Amino acid sequence: MTNQSKCRILFADDHELLRDTLAVYLRQEASMDVVAVSDFDEAASTWRRDGPFDLVLLDYRMPGMNGLEGLKLALSEGVRVALISGFVVRHVIEEVSSLKAAGFLSKTMPAASFASAIRYMITGGAFFTPQALLGSKDADQRPLARALTNREHQVLRQICTGRSDKEIARELGIQTPTVKLHLKMIFRKLGVQNRTQAALIAMDALMF
Repeated sequence: MTNQSKCRILFADDHELLRDTLAVYLRQEASMDVVAVSDFDEAASTWRRDGPFDLVLLDYRMPGMNGLEGLKLALSEGVRVALISGFVVRHVIEEVSSLKAAGFLSKTMPAASFASAIRYMITGGAFFTPQALLGSKDADQRPLARALTNREHQVLRQICTGRSDKEIARELGIQTPTVKLHLKMIFRKLGVQNRTQAALIAMDALMF
């Protein structure tokens, strides 16, 4: 393993905003050497060509993963690997754990916690996001879309298009303070802190 202050990370995620934001944070604030790619095939080519990496992070739903097949392939090649996702599903996490992966991280984790989890996994520990440890049968039995009211679903769809509160209010014919109330409830139900995290979870869950 490399020196902890300059651990080598391969980060694969097709969500450009999240990938680039976290990569910059890990490089600048956590002093990590990060290679960022956008799909599984590129990730596999990179670890084979430029490895070894201290840890490979794979987005569960990105192109080329084919469910857990991408994870299984990485593990079969001796790669230290963890999955990341905005959509925490209990049975998936249980299978990831049974495969002896390094962990499963939620995209809603604060960046500093994300970095701490990476360092822990690099030392040989297994880290599974707190939502996974708690377990949520409802997450398996009731899709996120069913947890939201019709209006909350409409607001979330607008968030995914990048519209501001005022633009959402105008589009839906409601007041801006009402939009803010809906956002508060959406964040609470999805377990997130901001609109970017809510949009990432919605896209990961294939709600839109």
